[in-house]
Order: sequence, then structure tokens, then C-alpha cells
Amino acid sequence: MEYKTLADEILRGVGGKENVNSVVHCATRLRFKLKNISKADAEGLKKNPGVIMVVESGGQFQVVIGNHVGAVYDALVRGSALSESGDEEEGQDKGNLFARAIDVISGIFTPFIGIMAASGILKGFLSLALACGWLNPESGTYKVWFAASDAMFYFFPLVIGYTAGKKFGGNPFVTMMIGGAMVHPLMTAAFNAQQPGVPSEHFFGIPLVFINYASSVIPVILAAWASSWMEKRLMKLLPGSLRNFITPLICLMVIVPLTFLLIGPVATWASQQLANGYQFIYHISPAIAGAFMGGLWQVCVIFGLHWGLVPLMINNFSILGHDTMLPLLLPAVMGQVGAVIGVMLRAKDARTKALAGSAVSAGIFGITEPAVYGINLPRRRPFIFGCVGGALGAAILGYFQTTAYSFGFANIFTFTQIIPPTGFDQTVTAAIAGTVFALAFAALATFFFGMNEEAKAGETADSVSPASVQSPRGKTLVASPIAGICVALEDVKDPTFASGLLGKGVAIIPSAGRVVSPVNGTVVSLFKTHHAIGIESEDGAEILIHVGIDTVKLDGKFFTPHVAADTVVKQGDLLLEFDTQGIADAGYDLTTPVLITNSDDYLDVIPASTGQDVGEQALLLTLLR
Repeated sequence: MEYKTLADEILRGVGGKENVNSVVHCATRLRFKLKNISKADAEGLKKNPGVIMVVESGGQFQVVIGNHVGAVYDALVRGSALSESGDEEEGQDKGNLFARAIDVISGIFTPFIGIMAASGILKGFLSLALACGWLNPESGTYKVWFAASDAMFYFFPLVIGYTAGKKFGGNPFVTMMIGGAMVHPLMTAAFNAQQPGVPSEHFFGIPLVFINYASSVIPVILAAWASSWMEKRLMKLLPGSLRNFITPLICLMVIVPLTFLLIGPVATWASQQLANGYQFIYHISPAIAGAFMGGLWQVCVIFGLHWGLVPLMINNFSILGHDTMLPLLLPAVMGQVGAVIGVMLRAKDARTKALAGSAVSAGIFGITEPAVYGINLPRRRPFIFGCVGGALGAAILGYFQTTAYSFGFANIFTFTQIIPPTGFDQTVTAAIAGTVFALAFAALATFFFGMNEEAKAGETADSVSPASVQSPRGKTLVASPIAGICVALEDVKDPTFASGLLGKGVAIIPSAGRVVSPVNGTVVSLFKTHHAIGIESEDGAEILIHVGIDTVKLDGKFFTPHVAADTVVKQGDLLLEFDTQGIADAGYDLTTPVLITNSDDYLDVIPASTGQDVGEQALLLTLLR
């Protein structure tokens, strides 16, 4: 999929390459560290059809893209040679302490967000398989999949060591080796062999207290910071001929022992206090804690502040072996999904329905930015109802103290991650009930009370004619090349077209035997049997009009072309005529697919309402870049 144009527009919007210190991406956002944030054109970026929202938070300039953020990021980095990390200029304003903390946390965790979520989901599936008796924990199948799901978390110090080293500006392989030393089999064996609280080994006479650092978070982050700090100073002091191997050598020789002697024990103690503090607050009133988290989680997501809670959840798994915060987020996510469903059911605009449907599918899998920024927040009430539904649903989960036993991000798969080792119980039932309640409440409240700001009559997609409206920037409006009844592509009685294999679009049952150009462009292909024609619009949309099903077998009979390949055409120009009666009498289905064969070049292909009459040159498809 080609995203170079969007990437270039975003780069200009943030003030150009020279204004960018670094850029990373998470599940839906590009996260820029800018040298001068005043040079960024936030309002201009918000108007870009490929951008959902722009957020300034945590010292970052965040551009919300949606599910395609990875492709946009790749295009951005390839086209401009930007890097994930960069040295900040001396004297540059780094923001307050809280903003810097959020920036550090997101920078460390976002690179492996996908695999971390996947590992948690796989752990959940294994728990479900054990609870249902599908797998035996002693079987080879279970052990292989368990190893796949647990490797990420068991060797967390290596993974975090690498990303933390990059974030702190050090050699990430050095900091990864520090993390590796923390979970090395020799250290693990020493931990298992020592008596509780009694040092069994010494480092130059200094007693060592071994700790199990598997799945730990805070110790390796602090060790990576110390290593990066030392490395930067050694690189300035050592001669160029020695620094490449002497610097890593000194860092390993100094920081690894320091980690086992001081950094690790202190950080582990702090981790335990953090987990105990959370448990103390949570147990004061789990229901209130649930309502608080369920109601405000999406607000935190809007500003990117949710990253501040991710290490807390991971720390709970590391210290306690479970976490009660993660389940509380599930109703918050599904509350926004419910609000979008309410909008989709109530809206009359075909485009709004299509966008809402896409947001629902993304939200179910935990990506709520399209729902929040694209649908709910602009209408305000749906977003509020989603938050209220999330608060009420999470209060139910909190009351029954629903607990997660593997880390992930709240989505439909979280239900598998809250199954206790002992099997299904009331905490699982409460999770299902609370989540369904959040979704239903938000959907119903939005449907009945949340749509006062519905689009004005006459502004729906069905009423706009591409002949009279210039395509907005980033969009292509495709007119209907044939008059007839518009039907959904999946209803076409040909699996190749119905599956969308050749591209997204719609089909038309013709009421007249003529095909006109749906856009200004060029005829790029005309089949020798004249039953199909391909056109490329002026802005690159590739459109295939295929008259009838299997009509290639007619070998041109009943078809009269009026253009040839490479003909430049205007919208409405006659391309082809065909004998509808003759084709029907020959036993062929006249249903005519109109496809965008380069659909992957677009964020979405939105059809006009199906099941209705469509006039020649009326709006048929809206293509969004």
C-alpha cells in the first residue's frame, strides 16, 4: 500500500525533517519528538483526510492515523531517513517531569506492543483450552505453545534492555546484554539455591542477594539508564581507536555488578511497594476503583497518558502474578464500541454508517482511536455515554474483583485472560456481564439521546453529485457509470467479484444499455470482447467496469465500444453500449461490478446506499486516502 503522499504531508505538517528529533509509532499513532512544537501545523494536519486526530501530550506531538500507522511510519522513515531516537539539542525544552516520564515509558514499550499483546492473547487461549479440557498441561502441544506465549515475559529484561537503551541514547545491545545477565541460568540457579535473606555469594567481598528478575520491568530500565549515562561519558573520554570495544567492556564490567548489588535490589523493593500500594488502594473499594478506571481510561487514551499505567500493570504481573487493573479497561473499550454502534444504527448518512462500521471492528480488537476521534468525540454525547457505560460496567468487574492472569491490551480476547487457574468462576461471569452492560448502555443511550448533532438534511452522501462537487483533498468521488439498481458486491453471484479479490466496490443491475465514464481520466484497457473496460482517474484511482457475469463468453456480441485504449475521457463521456435484452436472452446475468482495483492504495472505499436506484453520474463510491 502506498502511503508516501500521506507521510510527506505529515512531515510537512510537523515542520519538516529538520524539526524532528525522533519518531516512533504505537498501534494507531505516530509519536514525534519535535525540536520546536510551535512550527507544527496541528490544525492543518487535523484537516487531512488521512489523519484522525492530532494530540499534544507527554512531550510528544502525536498524529493519530489508525490501523494503517505502520505502513505510514515505514513510508515516513524511508522517505526522510528519520530515526526512532535522536539526540536532543542542548538547552531544548524537554517538558516537565511528568511529560518526560510519559515520553520515556511510551518510547520503551511501543516498539514491542504488538508481540506483547499477541503473547498475552496466546496465554489466554491456553487458559481457555485447559479450562475446557481441550489440552493437557503435560502434553507437548501445550508446552510448545506455552513457551511461545511466555518467552516474551520471561525474558522481559532482554527486550526492555534493548528498547530502553535506544530510548536513553546508549548502545541497545549493551543494555540488552545487561538484561540477559539478569536472567542468565547461573543467576537463576543461584537465586534458587540461596537461603531466604542469607547471601550465598560475594562480589569482591561484597555480599550478593540474588533476585529472580524474570518478567521484571523497573530494574532493567534503571540499569539501562545507568549504562547509557556511563557510555556517553566514556565515548567522550576514550580515543576513537579504543572506544568501540572498551566502552561496552567497561559498561558490562561496572553496570552488571552494580545491578546485582544495588540497582536490582532497590528497584525490586520499589516495585514491591508500588504493587502493594496499588493493592491497598484497590481493596479500599474495588467497585469505586472500577468505576474510576472505566470512566476515565478513554480520556487518558486521548491525551496519551495511558502509557503511564502500562508499567504499573506489568509490575503487578511481575510481583503479584496477576493484575486487577487490566480487566477494568475492557468495559471502557467496549463502552466506546457501543456508542459507535448507536451512531451507526441511528445515522442516515451512508458514509457515517460505513465509517462507524469500520470503527466497531477496530474497537472490538482494542483499537478505539477510530471510534473516539472519528465518530464519538466530534458528537460529544456518544463519547460521554461510552465513558459512563465503561464506568458502570467496570464497577461490576471491580465489585467481583475480576483478575487478569496474563498481560495484554483490553479487547475481545481479554475474556480468555481472566480465566483463573482453577477454571471458570463468578469473576469471569461478572466480566462478561459488566462488559455487555457497558456496550448495551452506551449503544442505547447514544441511539435515543446522543444524535442531536446528526448531519443536516441534504448533506448525506446519497445527495451529493460528483458532477457538481469538486473532490475534496485526499478523496476521490466516483460517479455511477450505469443507471440501475445498486447492490452490495458480496451479493454478486460470482465468488471472484463477491470476495473482493479484484478490489472493493459495488455492483449495478443496469436499467439502460450504456456505460459512461465515472471520472475524468484515461482508458487504460478495453477487453477485446468489449465486455469490460478499465479507467484510471486523474488522481490515480483504477476503476474496472465489468458488464455482466461471464459475458466474456459472448466474444464481443451485443457490445459496441465508443473509445479505445489510451483515450482521455471526461466524466459522463460515453464509453460503451450494450444490448441488455440480447445479453439477457442469451442467458447471462447483467449484474455489473464497478471495482476499485487498487483499493489497497486507499484507507477506505465507501459505497453509496445499496438496494436503491442509482442514476447515471450519481455518486457511487467515495475513496479516502
